[in-house]
Amino acid sequence: MQNPEFDSLTPTRAFTRRDFVRTSVGSGFAAAVLPVTAQAIRTDSAGLTAGDVTIMVGDFKMPAYRAMPAGKTSLPVVLVISEIFGVHEYIADVARRFAKRGYLAIAPELFVRQGDAQSYGEIAKLIAEVISKVPDAQVMGDLDATVAWASANGGNASKLGVTGFCWGGRITWLFSAHSPAVKAGVAWYGRLVGTASGLTPKHPVELTTALNGPVLGLYGGQDSGIPLDTVDKMKAALASGSAAAKRSELIVYPEAPHAFHADYRPSFRKDAAEDGWKRCVTWFEANGVA
Repeated sequence: MQNPEFDSLTPTRAFTRRDFVRTSVGSGFAAAVLPVTAQAIRTDSAGLTAGDVTIMVGDFKMPAYRAMPAGKTSLPVVLVISEIFGVHEYIADVARRFAKRGYLAIAPELFVRQGDAQSYGEIAKLIAEVISKVPDAQVMGDLDATVAWASANGGNASKLGVTGFCWGGRITWLFSAHSPAVKAGVAWYGRLVGTASGLTPKHPVELTTALNGPVLGLYGGQDSGIPLDTVDKMKAALASGSAAAKRSELIVYPEAPHAFHADYRPSFRKDAAEDGWKRCVTWFEANGVA
C-alpha cells in the first residue's frame, strides 16, 4: 500500500465559513460540534474519485460518502462508521485518508431514516430524538448493503475492514461479529457494555465468541463515558472468545479523553491520534485488508 504524506495528522489549510455549510453528504460540520477548532485537518481529493453516492437497501435510498483512487478497481474496502453526528466533513476526511492509501472507503448515513443528525444543535436532543431510535438490526442490514455496493463499484469485499468512532466504534465491534466477510476492525473508543433493549439487544462484551475478524480497540484513559473497568471486562471476554477474539487487541492511551482522534474538537490529542492512526493502518495491512 501507499505511504503518502497525508498520513501525518497536520492541518493542510484554514477553514472558511463555507466549510461549515452542508451541501452534500460529507460536506460541512454537524451543528452540534460548532465551532470547529483550528486544528481541523483537510485531506484533498487529488487523484481520487470522491463524493456522495446512493446505496439501495431494498427500496430505500441510503446516502453515503465514497472515496477511492481514481480509475482503480478490485480495491480493499474500508467501511467508515461515523459518530452520532453523521457523515460530516470529519468522517469524509477520514475516508479520503484511507483512499490516499489505496482503499475504497465508504461512509454510509446510518441515521437517515430516523432524522438528520447534522441539523441538531444540542447533543442531548440529538441522542433522544434520533440516535436512541436506531435499531442495531437496521444498521447491520445497511452495512451489508454498503459492502454489496462497494463490491459492485470497484471494491474487493474479500479484503474488508471496518472502523468507527464513538457510536461507530461500538458498531465496529457489532459488525465484526455480524458479517463473516470482515477481515479486521478498528474500534475507536466504542462503548463495550450496556443494557439490553429491543433496539440494542447485545453489546460488544457479549459478542466476542462470534467475532469473525480481529478488532483493534483504541481507548482513552480519561474517557469518563467508557470506564477502564469495562475495557478490562472486554479483555477478559476476548481471551475466552473466538479465534479472532483471541487475536484482538485493546490499547489505552492513559492521558487521552473520549474522541481523541476528532481533530475538529477540543478533545483532539495529536500524539494519541497519530499513534492510533498508524496502528489502524498497520492492523488492516497485517490482517488481510490491503
